[in-house]
Amino acid sequence: MVCELAPELMAELGGKQDPPELLAVVATSPDDLARIPVGPDMLVVVFDRPSSPGNLGTVIRSADALGAAGVVVTGHAVDLHDPKTVRATTGSFFTVPSVHAESAQQVLDWAGGLRRGGVPVRVVGLSENGTTELADCDLRGPTLLVVGNEAAGISRAWAESCDQLARIPMVGSASSLNAAASASIALYEASRQRLVGRTRAAAAPRC
Repeated sequence: MVCELAPELMAELGGKQDPPELLAVVATSPDDLARIPVGPDMLVVVFDRPSSPGNLGTVIRSADALGAAGVVVTGHAVDLHDPKTVRATTGSFFTVPSVHAESAQQVLDWAGGLRRGGVPVRVVGLSENGTTELADCDLRGPTLLVVGNEAAGISRAWAESCDQLARIPMVGSASSLNAAASASIALYEASRQRLVGRTRAAAAPRC
């Protein structure tokens, strides 16, 4: 069905200074972890309790650019469908499966099911208290990459459940990195490791 709206209403619904020419009303996808593709090299970003739609949108955009299979938002968090979140993804929202889970345990139960099914998922959390530098973490296999809340970091539930806590070394005067920046750095490192691994495998002599 096509409806014609008054320019004033189009401007209000569009949420931008210049009114859009077209608006669409669509159904949202279900919050179902089964929407995320599973495979031997799956990489999934878990964003724990994000409070900024801009940061969440940026993480989804980086996940798309750097080859992640999906994004999971856990706990009390900003709405995945907030217009600011969707705009910050610059279109990646429609290509990367992004779902909300009520708790860390829901995601851990899903990961446990994958392990029982033969997918050796590792859970790596980003933390300023991490015992291993990010570059020294093996991110080549199936991995859940956990990024914490902008102010509080990852929750205790996630910290206690991670197989490894990784830190990003900093040398300047900044006390911390933006959550979206941290996620993007970690995604790049995972992408780099995987590309190097594929290059070495392709160059290996064949008998």
